[in-house]
Amino acid sequence: MEITCITVGSFAENAYFVVEGKDAIAIDPGDQSGLLIDWLEKRDVSLAAIICTHAHLDHVGAVQAMSKKTGAPFLIHKDDASMLASVPSQALLFGLTGRMAPKPDRLLEDQEELRFGELYFRVLHTPGHTPGGICLLSGGVLFSGDTLFAGSVGRTDLPGGSHSQLIRSIHDRLMTLEDSVLVYPGHGPSTTIGAEKSGNPFL
Repeated sequence: MEITCITVGSFAENAYFVVEGKDAIAIDPGDQSGLLIDWLEKRDVSLAAIICTHAHLDHVGAVQAMSKKTGAPFLIHKDDASMLASVPSQALLFGLTGRMAPKPDRLLEDQEELRFGELYFRVLHTPGHTPGGICLLSGGVLFSGDTLFAGSVGRTDLPGGSHSQLIRSIHDRLMTLEDSVLVYPGHGPSTTIGAEKSGNPFL
């Protein structure tokens, strides 16, 4: 499994491509759709799905254009689906315009198993940053969205956020994983579960 991180937009959000053979998955394409589509075309891979860990603007901003260009279905947890309608108003809060509200093709459930060719992911529902926030686990790799960062955790002061719920999600769903699991967050550098167990001041 090959993982490529492309940091995009004014929020410095980490968009990921996960590739196995000719199959690719996009995780959290938040901005700069042209840059992300160009990467896909140069790699000559087929985009099987676009999965977002939550419905904030900086994680879904490029979904509409990428889905239209590639035909790939858009997947998000059911509890964040209603938040997608607020994407244009989220953008206006930051002085941004022209951001479209993407429509999901499939709503995800906790513990759902996703297979795309040789690629496999398990959905871990980790509410707190948003009601429908998820992490995606694939073997020894975790895509944590804005739930867990290197040395930090997701903010909970936005609508639908809950600090106590976020910490409970991290303790119950993520800190039970093996220490060796690599964590690829929505912002900032990668880390490991073991490093966050021992050194994250929020935990």
